Amino acid sequence: MTKQIKIGNVYIGAGNKIAVQSMTNTATNNVAETVKQIKMLEEVGCDVIRVAVANQNDALAIKEIKKQINIPLVADIHFDYKLAILSVQSGADKIRINPGNIDSDEHLAEVIECAKKYGVAIRIGVNGGSLNKQSSEQYGNSAMALADSALRYIDFFEKQGFFDIVLSVKSSSVQKTIEACRIIASKTDYPQHIGVTESGCGELAKAKSAIGIGSLLVDGIGDTIRVSLTDDPVNEVIFAKEILKAVGKDKDFCEVISCPSCGRCQFDLIGTAQKVKDYVKDIKKPLKVAVMGCVVNGPGEAKDADLGLAGGKGKVVFFKKGEVYRTVESNDVLNEFLKEIDFIK
Repeated sequence: MTKQIKIGNVYIGAGNKIAVQSMTNTATNNVAETVKQIKMLEEVGCDVIRVAVANQNDALAIKEIKKQINIPLVADIHFDYKLAILSVQSGADKIRINPGNIDSDEHLAEVIECAKKYGVAIRIGVNGGSLNKQSSEQYGNSAMALADSALRYIDFFEKQGFFDIVLSVKSSSVQKTIEACRIIASKTDYPQHIGVTESGCGELAKAKSAIGIGSLLVDGIGDTIRVSLTDDPVNEVIFAKEILKAVGKDKDFCEVISCPSCGRCQFDLIGTAQKVKDYVKDIKKPLKVAVMGCVVNGPGEAKDADLGLAGGKGKVVFFKKGEVYRTVESNDVLNEFLKEIDFIK
C-alpha cells in the first residue's frame, strides 16, 4: 500500500478514495475565468485542480483563486524555480515540477525547502522531455528511463529531508506508461498520479486513457488520475469517473448492463436500454440493472442483477437475482420497468 499524502483537504494513497484531477486551460491570471472553469469542474466531480503557472502574475493569482474554490489547487511549474516558490507562498496546496527542467540542483533544493516550510506536497513529474540525463544515457527513451529518472529524483528529495512526494511517470505510449508505473510501484511506496499524457482527442484518446489508466487501476496502481484530452476539461473529469466505475473503484452508482442486440430480439432493446440508463443516472448507491434482448442473454447471464428484464415474442419478463417474477406486454415494458426501479432505488 502506498503512503498517505495530504493535498489541501484531500488525502491520497493509503487506500483513500482515488482522486480525479483535471487542469484548467484558461490564463491563470484571469481569475474570473479560471474560477468559473474550476466551479464547472467541481460540479462534475473534480477532486483536485491544477493550473499552469507561466509567469509571476499567474503565481500571485493563486491566492485569489483559492478564496473562491472548494477543491485543492496544484500549481504546475516548468523551468523557473522562483515561480514554484512564489506559488507555494501564494497558497498552492501542491506543486508539480519536472526536476529535469529545473536549471540546477541548488535551485531545486530551494524549492524543496520552501515546500517543506509550508507543508506542501510536490509531484515529481517525469515524461520523455524531462528525463534525468544519466537515466536517458543508460536506458534511452524507454519505460525504464522514465522510472529510473523518477527514482533518482526521489533519492535527491529524500536527501533533502523531504518525503511529501507524489510520483508521475507518463508517456503518450500506453504500453510505456503502464510499464513505467509498474516499475515504480515495485520500487517505492509513494502514491502515483497516473494517466496517458498527450493522448490526443476523440475516441482514440479515450481508448488510450481507458486502457492505460484502467490496466494500472486493476493492478492496484494509482492513487489519483487525470484523463488528458484535447477537449473541454469537464469531459476529462466525466470520462475519468467512468473509468473508475468500469474498474470497480467507484461503486456508488446504478450500473446498467445490456446485451448488444441481435436478430432474436423482438422489442426496442436499444431505445429501452438508453432510457433506463438516463433514468438511473442520478442514483448514488450500488445497484445493477439488466436490460437483455432475449432469454439467451436473460436471467441466466444477468443473475447477479438486482433487477432485470428479458424480451420475448410480445412479452417481456422481469427478474431479480436471476429469478423471474413478472411478465408484461412488450409495449408496456418501459413504463412498468421504471416503476420497478423506483421500488429499489
